[in-house]
Amino acid sequence: MYGYTGYYKGCKVSVQGSGMRNPYMGIYAYELFRNYGVETIIRIGTADAIHEDVAVGALVFAMGCCTNSNFPMQYHLPGTFAPIADFSLLEQAVGIAREQKAPFHVGNIFSLDVFYEDQEGKKGIWAKMGVLIQEMETLSLYCTAARAGRRALGILTAGSSLHSNETLTNEQREQKLDMMIRCALGLAERSESP
Repeated sequence: MYGYTGYYKGCKVSVQGSGMRNPYMGIYAYELFRNYGVETIIRIGTADAIHEDVAVGALVFAMGCCTNSNFPMQYHLPGTFAPIADFSLLEQAVGIAREQKAPFHVGNIFSLDVFYEDQEGKKGIWAKMGVLIQEMETLSLYCTAARAGRRALGILTAGSSLHSNETLTNEQREQKLDMMIRCALGLAERSESP
């Protein structure tokens, strides 16, 4: 998997691909935290809006993560683990989005392991619980960060919606994804350890 390290406004930043789905993100997050001493991972990517209040193109900051994945079972906990974002990263990211005047939501997301479901339409029921979007990697990132005692945040752009046929065009993707990327880079710059 490709990874690149460079500088953004004097801040050293690495960009690493993670592949699709929770198992792949879990591998890369584990290795970055354990083998390379990474302290903070900010996940960026696209997602599918499942709540009708989330417009296509809006930013979503993943405060918490629901799932149908068995990924958390590896920890053998005597209950259900609720993986969450690092609050200081979340708070700073919201501040950056406000500065950028970017439309955004903060809340619970749904992280699943199946892209093409056999029974379509089942994902939308999560909206009844206030869940905003669905994607496939944040759960394993948050679990791995919690286990390693490190920090993580998922910043996502709604690229499509279950409530309409609307999807971001290539031109819109360039604009909206740029907003998400600039937010992540601004966060990396502000949260860099001295």
